Amino acid sequence: MAITQGATRRAAVALPGAPAGSRRFDWTAILLGTWFAGGLQLDGWAHAHIPQLETFFTPWHGALYSGYAAYALFLAISAVRFHMRGHAWLRSLPAGYMPSLVGAAIFGVGGVLDLIWHTIFGIERSIDALLSPTHLLLATGLLLMITGPLRAAWGRGPAGAAVLWRAIAPALLALAYVFFLLTFFTQYANPITNSYADKPTLGLTRDLGVTSILLQTGIQMGVVLLAVRRWRLPLGAFALIFALNFASSAILAEQSPVLSVAILGALVGFAVDLLNRALDPTNGPVARLRLFAFAVPFVNYVVYFLALLVIHGITWTVHLWVGSIVIAGATGLLLSYLLVPPLAVAHSE
Repeated sequence: MAITQGATRRAAVALPGAPAGSRRFDWTAILLGTWFAGGLQLDGWAHAHIPQLETFFTPWHGALYSGYAAYALFLAISAVRFHMRGHAWLRSLPAGYMPSLVGAAIFGVGGVLDLIWHTIFGIERSIDALLSPTHLLLATGLLLMITGPLRAAWGRGPAGAAVLWRAIAPALLALAYVFFLLTFFTQYANPITNSYADKPTLGLTRDLGVTSILLQTGIQMGVVLLAVRRWRLPLGAFALIFALNFASSAILAEQSPVLSVAILGALVGFAVDLLNRALDPTNGPVARLRLFAFAVPFVNYVVYFLALLVIHGITWTVHLWVGSIVIAGATGLLLSYLLVPPLAVAHSE
């Protein structure tokens, strides 16, 4: 009888919906996510640059897994605390963060499996480390965890509304880490991490070089178009995202001036900011979105090839590298049709 009465009392005070989010919660999550993503960057650098790496227990794994543990503990403690205040377990975190808790569980299982995998099959090298099944499982968990602030911001305010830095900064960093994660796991086909246009023009290197430009354009424009269709971003947003991505790609390269590449990324990103401000693809006519989608990768690779020309020189023919710039722009343009199909435009008119 007492047990039944206690359960009834708890049910009576149960709170509907998820707990309210806050900037403090978002900033705590993204700072812990930065620790987590930074650990992945260090671990990726170690796999690429230390051939004698032969054990699971390394300082770089320590940075990765300590970042995970801190973030997972924060999510778990927050869930318990909000549940004790009356929220149901399935709604015990602010909107957008329950998938992060699921990601923490996935990453934890992946970590155990990764230890077993390394014990049986040894330490992966190069592209093997990127395609290892346990590492892909870890990437899935990490992606769900670090995107909590992005999902939280996504549900606030109307689409197309202008946002201020203080409100959107955690979400922008989360989006930058999504961009980083996608380029990290495709670094074998990344023209910053592995440049080909300054190498001897063998058939295979030419093919891989052009393919890497198209692949990274697809990833880049997926991130950019997602952002501009949801928010009218403040000036400097893309400068931050591009600078972080260029720098992380340069760190993974064998020899690359990381600071110079980061500055170059910031300049490209600021050019994208100016295009965003001038064309207003968030709320303007769809023709402006199409032009923006073409211009972003076009400008990106104009700057890339000019920088490569100055630093190392270009061994590709002018037909090849200029054509690569054009088809990068065409790739961005085509992706805009997936975001806003012509049929949707016709119905809106």
